[in-house]
Amino acid sequence: MFAARGMALSFAVFVLLYAVLSVLAAWGGQAAKRVCSRFSPSLAANLLFGLRILPIVLSGLVTFGLMVPSFLLLEPHSIDEPIGAIPLGLGLCGLILLTVGVVKATAAQVTTSRIVAAWLRQGSAIDPAGAVPLFSSSRAIPALTVAGILKPRVLLSETAAAVLTRSELRTALKHEMAHVSRRDNFKKLLFSLCVFPRMVGLERAWLEAAEMAADDAAVSNASEALDLASALIKLSCIAPLPSPSFTTALLSNSTAEICARVERLVAWEEERTSTDRFHLWYALVPGLGTIVYVALSYHALLIQLHRATEWLMR
Repeated sequence: MFAARGMALSFAVFVLLYAVLSVLAAWGGQAAKRVCSRFSPSLAANLLFGLRILPIVLSGLVTFGLMVPSFLLLEPHSIDEPIGAIPLGLGLCGLILLTVGVVKATAAQVTTSRIVAAWLRQGSAIDPAGAVPLFSSSRAIPALTVAGILKPRVLLSETAAAVLTRSELRTALKHEMAHVSRRDNFKKLLFSLCVFPRMVGLERAWLEAAEMAADDAAVSNASEALDLASALIKLSCIAPLPSPSFTTALLSNSTAEICARVERLVAWEEERTSTDRFHLWYALVPGLGTIVYVALSYHALLIQLHRATEWLMR
């Protein structure tokens, strides 16, 4: 019974924190998007990603760093106390939430693997020995896309290879390599695991920033920026095809987003990141302060949390 009470309370605390923090993250998504628009796309994408996964990370840290130790250290093992309806219900909700996330992510990964395998069966290797293997396919796949999480591969359609010049293709491939280095497909996997309603807006804002960040990483001068803009325009004339969940295509299905990227590339100028580094201190200082506070008052926090869970058990 002691172990069952501990598990029920742990899941209850986790789901309460996760729900509250997720509601705040979803509610503040638009405000965060406006604030992040003042930063470089790379920093904006990192901040939006952090906001999206903050609920599950913080909930997990509190649960395993405070809730579990407080229960193990302060809860009497000899008391045969029944599990209340509230913690039992909340614990069940937490278990269901985690299960739904795992099932959703697994189903998306299976679907992605099946579709990518079909693309590869109809394709040929262009550079299989590269750091990121490059394949060509005659199938009507998205013009240029990165597939895979642990072993990423770049897939290029024959249509895209035919319409792009050598310099345009080289810059477009650099864009996809930027997605690989930023592990954007892995981030999409984490989003699938962290299920919660009304998170689509925040995830879309992250994806827009991630695409612009990859644009910035692909170009180093005005000529390359124009090459990438030209590639986007040419490939946008090809009928867009939906991409599986854990792939990152060069083009999105949003015409407005493509236009914004093209306009930004045409007006390209060297990015200045010093301001971004300065603004990072606004996040680092409170974070370090929180860590110091928790370390100094850890025992008191355990006692307070144990009292709160005792109330929850009634």
